[in-house]
Amino acid sequence: MTGTARLLDGKATALLIRREVADACARLRAARGIVPGLAVVLVGDDPASAIYVRNKEAAAREAGIDSRVVRMPASSSEAAILRTVEQLNGDPSVHGILVQIPLPDGIDEGRIQQAIDPDKDVDGLHPLNSGRLLAGLAGIVPCTPAGILELLLRNGVALAGRRAVVIGRSNIVGKPMAILLLREHCTVTICHSRTRDLAAVTSQAEILISAAGRPALIGAEHILPGAVVVDVGIHSITDVETCRRIFGDDPKRLQAVRERGFTLVGDVHPVEAAERAGWLTPVPGGVGPLTIALLLRNTYHAAAGRPAEEA
Repeated sequence: MTGTARLLDGKATALLIRREVADACARLRAARGIVPGLAVVLVGDDPASAIYVRNKEAAAREAGIDSRVVRMPASSSEAAILRTVEQLNGDPSVHGILVQIPLPDGIDEGRIQQAIDPDKDVDGLHPLNSGRLLAGLAGIVPCTPAGILELLLRNGVALAGRRAVVIGRSNIVGKPMAILLLREHCTVTICHSRTRDLAAVTSQAEILISAAGRPALIGAEHILPGAVVVDVGIHSITDVETCRRIFGDDPKRLQAVRERGFTLVGDVHPVEAAERAGWLTPVPGGVGPLTIALLLRNTYHAAAGRPAEEA
């Protein structure tokens, strides 16, 4: 990342959190004989999901968490997935359950998520945990927004009283992120696909978090000079023309497209944002590592039997 913006290093913050989790897991095992257990249900053979699950397995083992992957064929019925979740709910060695998405067509993801025991819902997406978050009660918080908050706080970013804009209204990122910022006393606006004149809204934000799902959508006109910009998106750019339009004649990016077949970009235009923002997360190496780190921390807290906010 070039330009004047300072780096919000998600890798470094995630590494620190993972070390803290490993130490906490070791203490839990020594004091109470409990080894945190994480079960990931992987349905089908989506390549991206398989890579993500392998990364989660490796990170869990490193932290002292007993990780298992329950692999199910893409032809699995919704009833079969529900039975698997119910078995994991009843397994005392499993403290955290995660059903990897996307699920095959025809499977109701919401119904599967709601079948997970709320106390084992380490994704923080069960309606009970969503309600706890909304009500300001202790509970499991979705990993990505929780990781973003850790990134901001650990880098000394002041939040109270500041104007924050979140782009995206998903249950995974946008909505819980807005609530967490409200809890830190920000004044929060949520933007989405129906927002009129997006730039007019986002350019007022001292803290801008984008989970829009569109590559390089957020340019200079969207960013208040000196703002803190967090880029949740990650997209593959596979053609030289698009790469050059976003990155100019950056030789490393062009080489990546020509030799590997792709380069990565987020929701935020990296060149324009680097010249305008005060703080900026890179892609990759920004939000992604934090999501896995917070999954591990949520698993530890589920095993220890107390919500994350009480640790």
